[in-house]
Amino acid sequence: MKKSSFQRACSLLLALVLTVSLAACGSQNQAGESTPASGSPETEDLSHTLIYAGESESTINPLLNSHDELPDLIFSGLMKYDGNGTPVCDLAKDYTYDDTTFTYTFTLRDGVKWHDGQSFTADDVVYTYDLLTQDQSLSSSITSNYEDVSSVTAPDAATVVIQLSQYNAAMLDYFTIGILPKHLTEGQDINTMSFNQTPVGTGRYKFVSWDTAGGMIRLDRNTDYYDKVPNIEHIIYKTVSVESTKATMLQSGEADLAWLNAKYADSFRGNDKYKNIDFKTADYRAISMDFSTDFWKNNSDSIGVLNYAIDKDTIVKSVLDGRGVAAYSPIQLNRLGGNTQADIYPYDLTRFAAEMEKLGWVKGSDGIYERNGEKFHFTVQVRDYEEERVDIANLCASQLKAVGVDMEVDLVTKFDWDAGYNGFLSGYAAQFDPDMFYKNYVTGASDNTMHYSNPTVDNLLSEGRHTEGDEARRTIYQQFEAAYAQQPGVVLVAFLDGCYVSVAGLSGLDTTRVLGHHAVGVMWNIENWTLNK
Repeated sequence: MKKSSFQRACSLLLALVLTVSLAACGSQNQAGESTPASGSPETEDLSHTLIYAGESESTINPLLNSHDELPDLIFSGLMKYDGNGTPVCDLAKDYTYDDTTFTYTFTLRDGVKWHDGQSFTADDVVYTYDLLTQDQSLSSSITSNYEDVSSVTAPDAATVVIQLSQYNAAMLDYFTIGILPKHLTEGQDINTMSFNQTPVGTGRYKFVSWDTAGGMIRLDRNTDYYDKVPNIEHIIYKTVSVESTKATMLQSGEADLAWLNAKYADSFRGNDKYKNIDFKTADYRAISMDFSTDFWKNNSDSIGVLNYAIDKDTIVKSVLDGRGVAAYSPIQLNRLGGNTQADIYPYDLTRFAAEMEKLGWVKGSDGIYERNGEKFHFTVQVRDYEEERVDIANLCASQLKAVGVDMEVDLVTKFDWDAGYNGFLSGYAAQFDPDMFYKNYVTGASDNTMHYSNPTVDNLLSEGRHTEGDEARRTIYQQFEAAYAQQPGVVLVAFLDGCYVSVAGLSGLDTTRVLGHHAVGVMWNIENWTLNK
């Protein structure tokens, strides 16, 4: 379908969905979550309220939910990222570093208050980092980021001393984690406490309420914020996962801003009632293999060869509408990555067949490869409401099936890691320091959910973490790219652009920063936004 034809078709589809389904908004969507209707009393003045069609949420706690917008709005860290992705002071007004003892000493801002009016002190920082480094019950994907922290102390209420066991090049990045209030959470189960749905922070916006039935989280700006107070007074965050629903909400006036997949975003281009704001992201999509399953225990040597059979450029053009790039390395868009020597798998069906023969695979009577009495058949779970991922998975499966590999796509409403699937259609990003992937790829690390293990990769990622200087680290990370390509745990497909659509009256979004997974980070400078509607 030509692009113009697609846009007309998409507009008609949105209009049709709007006319037949608005009455159903507020009921259960296909992800099993509540989707919002208008959500606000007709008498409520929304002229100073940003309505954001965001992601589905279950918790607002930066230790448990570190890659969504809400924790960054409500909580603050010792550091924060500027527009270039560089850590700068936030709750800390300054710091020093002793390179002989690997010790950071932070001096905290004066007069910072929690949203409940209590004073923020160094004890809150010590408490939070103790949770990250000492609480064995904490169910968090980010604890590997803090494994070099050996002690955290507070000589006084305005000073925090964090000593490391060795140099860590990414540590300032991890000091951006939001701080929890000790007086409200101490002694509770951090994983399940009610605070996770009624958060209190020190950040730019205060939590007000969470209407789970209506799918709305309300925030008010923090007029006592220690830095620039935002112009926009209120945020209504609507918890939506279904991509078509977000597009319909923008079309109907139920949302002012949303991240959309490329095709839905393109349907708004040229309409002067909306703005398309396009960000670069480090967000990749890949077929991730679960190495705890028998199939990949037996056949891990045959993952890389699958790349020869997938026409990634066609997927970028068709599924992503050209808004992305084919992927060959998890950090190819990172400032320290991009080693083209790791781009070793061109789309080449002749090469694919030759390599499969070398590996001992032979096509059976049904056209599917077999080895050692086992079909080359594996299952991949994909969340059914993420249309773009479903399309990527189905197109990969179709291309693989045509050459003799049976990748079965199973649509689920929620990922089930214990159901025996051989993998999933994944998305990850290292938009800041490449060490962000240490927790994903190092053996036994806190976010290595697929149980990938490669001693060479372990050594290189550890060396990259503990080496000083960008040039030396760039060499190490490009060695990692080459080593990972030789023994990958995923079949990388594409990096996505971050396609946001807003109403015409929203201004101030800054595309300088590279965004993360699901294009997270769009609100990094929300204090400078203005809204006229």
